[in-house]
Amino acid sequence: MKKLPRPVLWFLFLFNLTVAAVAPFAIDGNQGLMTSAGMGAVSLGAGVGLLKSRAQRA
Repeated sequence: MKKLPRPVLWFLFLFNLTVAAVAPFAIDGNQGLMTSAGMGAVSLGAGVGLLKSRAQRA
């Protein structure tokens, strides 16, 4: 799999984390919870990618 540039990872991390935090309040019921869970998973994946790239640079 191709490595994404750091700015892309930061965008994915911050945008998806924001959507995950707001989705349960903006969308009612199970759809809001599932949206939040999915966006949270993408955000966690981007965060792990950022941590791995940071460890490789050090």
